[in-house]
Amino acid sequence: MTLKIWAPAELAVMEEVVKVKAETENGWFCILPRHIDFVTSLVPGILIFETPSGQTGYVAVDQGILVKCGPEVSVSARNVARGGSLGALYDTVVSHFRGQQEKELASRIFEAKLEAELVRQLLEVEKYA
Repeated sequence: MTLKIWAPAELAVMEEVVKVKAETENGWFCILPRHIDFVTSLVPGILIFETPSGQTGYVAVDQGILVKCGPEVSVSARNVARGGSLGALYDTVVSHFRGQQEKELASRIFEAKLEAELVRQLLEVEKYA
């Protein structure tokens, strides 16, 4: 099977795999090559896959959709982080989310400044109306 994991701006993972494990609201499931085709939503968590050489890969996904169609398993998620081990994945996820939180905070501050400027300009226009 070919596993493709898509983030909004990139193809984050493209691997030949023999097994994929993921989690939905109802719990964990495993996909093997002859598994029936289906679509499911994923909860935030870790997707685990095994390559033909027996190596295990770990990918953190922040919600997503998994589609199994023929020999291809595609996952689309908002945020994706890959790690060679669970410890490395943990470090990657922590640093990624810290960076994301900082960006969100900066966006909120900028939005608040824009709103305040808009209100100030509306009050200024109202004076002369």
